[in-house]
This record gives sequence, C-alpha cells and structure tokens, in this order.
Amino acid sequence: MKPIAAHRPVERWHGGFFEPGEDDIAEEVPVALEYNGISHAVMLATPADLEDFALGFSLSEGILSDAEQLTHIEVVDAEDGVRLRMTISEEAFAAFQFSGRNMAGRTGCGLCGVETLDQAVSIPKPVPDRFRMSPKALHLALESMPEYQMLQKKTGAAHAAAWVSSEGEILCVREDVGRHNALDKLIGSLASKSTDFGSGALLITSRASYEMVQKASTVGMEFMAAVSAPTNLARELAQITGLTLIGFARRNGHTVYAHPHRIDPHGGVNGH
Repeated sequence: MKPIAAHRPVERWHGGFFEPGEDDIAEEVPVALEYNGISHAVMLATPADLEDFALGFSLSEGILSDAEQLTHIEVVDAEDGVRLRMTISEEAFAAFQFSGRNMAGRTGCGLCGVETLDQAVSIPKPVPDRFRMSPKALHLALESMPEYQMLQKKTGAAHAAAWVSSEGEILCVREDVGRHNALDKLIGSLASKSTDFGSGALLITSRASYEMVQKASTVGMEFMAAVSAPTNLARELAQITGLTLIGFARRNGHTVYAHPHRIDPHGGVNGH
C-alpha cells in the first residue's frame, strides 16, 4: 500500500528569515477503476481506504445499484499509481457497457468524460423523508469534526466527509485530497456495512457543488451540511430530489438552502 503522506525538507519564511525544516505533504496518486477488465476512470486520490472508494464511486455514479453487485475487488499497486480491479455482476456490467462513459479526471473531478449534457446533469430519484436533526446536534458534530480529521491535521491538505447521527455523534469519517473522493469513500464504507442512508446526516468540509448533491441523492442521503457555500445548481438539484441542503455550517450558525423541514428543534429520527 502506498503512503498517504510524504515527509520532506522545506524552507519556512518566519520573522524576516528563512528557516530550514520538515513538513508532511499529502500524497495524491492516479487511481484507475476497472470493471470486469475494462478501464473506466482515472482519478487522482489519496491512497487510503481505496476499497471504500471503489464501492462508493460505483454506487454514487450509478454503475452499481446495490453493494452486492460488487463481487470482488483487488487493489494493485503499480509504479504509476494504483489499479482498482473490480468484478461486478452480469446485470450491472451490461448496464455499464451500455452507458459508454469513460473518465479521466483531475483530483476528485466529478464530470470528466461525459459526452452529452444529459450525462452531465442527471437527476437522481427523490430521497426518502425520515431524518430529523436539531441545530444543537448539527453544531455539536461540527465542533467535534476536526478531531477526526487525522490527514488534515498531518498535512493541511485533505477534505473530509462525515456520517453523523441525529444526536450529533460522528459515526464515520473518510478523508481525501479530493472532496468527491472523500464522499465516495464514506459512501463505500457505509454501504459495506449495509447502513441505511436515511438514518444520518452528511457533513462535508468543502463547498456543496452539484456533484456532491448528486452523489448524496443518488444513494438516498437526506441531509447534507457543508462548511462552505453551495452552488445554485446544487441548490436546484437538492430542491428536486428533496435533500436538505445546508451551507456555511460553522460555529456561529448555518444557512438552509433547501428543505428546512428536517431541521427539528427537538431532533430525532422519524419525528421522535
């Protein structure tokens, strides 16, 4: 397995002088995703939790509709990066071949390789409506989030995606140099445990772009809170799919851009 950070000599400018030192720098490597022997995507990613990444990417991109359709995965270190060799069910592979989309992306690129506008702006089916969360619980999770961001602490270069209970307890965190990759890793981790995607909230340490809302909605997540702003296309998609979209979720408050009814002063799931 490739390292996730490199320790390298640096020169720091401080107090009017250069000072020699050392620093931990986040790694990003090409990660090729292959389905039944066919190369589909090359993403730049942090080489950690790659099994989660493979499953999460496959689900959030609609290549798989269920985690059980991924029957085998092999992580292969290569000189030029990492290959994720996946075996998927015949049904999923037939649909994959029909889609005809190949991707070669920058770090966490979400729309690379699309050939038509219909592919670029696809609408997931509506999400369920069961989850509720209080503002207090949301901000409890936001305050504790940095404690779980180990790669960010080490390098200062990583995004995180976290899965949070209605009480504000952080249940799972995944990190990556790319925000889409961090979310895919989280989705994969949750799916591998058969997690109900309507049972929690998603927190992300980035802006809420269209692709982030699309990925979350595709797997059935109901609630997304981002520390930065959403785009208007993301807001419009959240309105359509029914996802609660929050931006500027920080210590002093937050802004709700879509479906505020899930923000319940009393919290709980299913109204409890």
